[in-house]
Amino acid sequence: MIYQAETHGVRVTASPKFMDSESTPDQSRYFWAYTIEIENLSPRTMQLMARHWVITDGRGEVHEVRGDGVIGQQPVLQPGERFSYTSGCPLMTPDGSMRGVYAMLGEDGAQFDVEVPLFPLDSPYVKKVLH
Repeated sequence: MIYQAETHGVRVTASPKFMDSESTPDQSRYFWAYTIEIENLSPRTMQLMARHWVITDGRGEVHEVRGDGVIGQQPVLQPGERFSYTSGCPLMTPDGSMRGVYAMLGEDGAQFDVEVPLFPLDSPYVKKVLH
C-alpha cells in the first residue's frame, strides 16, 4: 500500500513493508522497512533539515524520534525533483503506525513543515478480533 500527503507543494509518499526475515515474533521483535519519496511540486528550491517521527505501537505506546535530515542526509530539492530513501522501524508488537513531519528550509530562508502521512505497520502476526 502507498500513503500520500501533500503540504506546501511537497508530496510525501510512504510505502511500508513487513520484513519477516528480520523479525523474531517469539522474542516480540517485529521489523518493517519503509520507503519514503519526497517530491517538490512547488516552484521553489528547498532543503530537508530535520525529521520528527511519531511511532505508535500496538499497545498505544508512543515513541518520538527527532533528528537532523534523513539517513544522514539533508537533501536539497529543486522544483520538480524527487528524493527517496528506505529505512526501518522495529516494534515489540506485531502492529503499529508511523507518522511524521519534515522541517524544510526554503531558498528564501522561510522554514516550514511538511507532513509525512500516517501509515500502518501491520504484520501477519496480528490477531484479528471479530466483533
